[in-house]
Amino acid sequence: MRTLYLDCGMGAAGDMLTAALLELLPEPDRFVERLNRIGIPHVEYKREKAVRCGVSGTHMSVLVRGMEEGEHMHDRHEHHHHSSMAHIEHIVRDHMDVPEQVREDVLSVYRLIAEAESHVHGVPVNDIHFHEVGSIDAVADIAAVCMLMYRIAPDEVVASPVHVGCGTVKCAHGILPVPAPATAYLLKGIPAYSGKIDGELCTPTGAALLKRFVTRFGEMPVMRTQAIGYGMGKKEFPVANCIRAMLGESDSVQSGIVELSCNVDDMTGEAIGFAMEKLFDGGAAEVFTIPVGMKKNRPGLLLKVICKEHEKEKIARLIFMHTTTIGIRETAVDRYTLDRKIETVETPFGMIRRKRSSGHGVTRVKLEYDDLARIADEKRISLAQARELLKEYER
Repeated sequence: MRTLYLDCGMGAAGDMLTAALLELLPEPDRFVERLNRIGIPHVEYKREKAVRCGVSGTHMSVLVRGMEEGEHMHDRHEHHHHSSMAHIEHIVRDHMDVPEQVREDVLSVYRLIAEAESHVHGVPVNDIHFHEVGSIDAVADIAAVCMLMYRIAPDEVVASPVHVGCGTVKCAHGILPVPAPATAYLLKGIPAYSGKIDGELCTPTGAALLKRFVTRFGEMPVMRTQAIGYGMGKKEFPVANCIRAMLGESDSVQSGIVELSCNVDDMTGEAIGFAMEKLFDGGAAEVFTIPVGMKKNRPGLLLKVICKEHEKEKIARLIFMHTTTIGIRETAVDRYTLDRKIETVETPFGMIRRKRSSGHGVTRVKLEYDDLARIADEKRISLAQARELLKEYER
């Protein structure tokens, strides 16, 4: 199983996660070029080498109109855009040239942040105005991490407990304790700890990205490491200020997965469909229904939701919110998975990605749908014809 391990001993931030994941790729500069074409207005990504406490890694900068955040600013917080969720959705849906999965991941991360801000400030989610995480460079950080996770395509993401730092942090609302209230809310259910490092080590953006992508938190699993990346932060501390990402192969039995299920017999098809969309938005790995017979000979549906163990309470709340059930069953499950890796190959029709899955005596190769769809649109042919044109690459 393709496993990604994140060492969060110095917290987590969007730029550090971007840099660490970027170092796992064989051609990081080429990927940065791709990031610079996704279409976020006035944004340029810049990769540079950095050393912290003798450890060499990558530092990522986001330039907005040619300047990095905070450059030539007396007080950075006066210059943040206070974006609403509608403004974020406009940027993501109308400007970003990314696969649909990446688009949904970016919006899901922002929905997590909006939920946290709503809880902290007592304001409805639709009325939330993002401050630090609403600036255009924060959008760029989140988009970059979502693009990299899509490119790396791990079967499992494991992270260490998160070091949050200590002391206070200055933000748009004033001086707040570390972790900031929104960060603390996002870290609910996630193992985290303070320490002797004075400063904000885990940002709301970092916490939301971990919540979206991490399968489980704990010690580094037994794995055969293939690539290691160090993502460096801006500040200097007595300890190397970095996130370490390790990518490798581990045993293909995946734990930390929960199945939640319930029966309903008094919901319309439209309401069930809406509930399924909200569950996927909330981070569910799989959502499906099965026709069943219920009490008094009523036809009904069995709703099954597969999710990460540490997200089960959030998913259960969504089930209660969006369905009519009054009870949910929980089953801990393991999954057998094939090892997967994404390869990029050059064809007469441009670069395409293919997924190679192997293990348990089988090997499968499949071209990525988004690439096939792009070629079908460009050539004005059917999806089946596009697959036929590229069949020699599907092996």
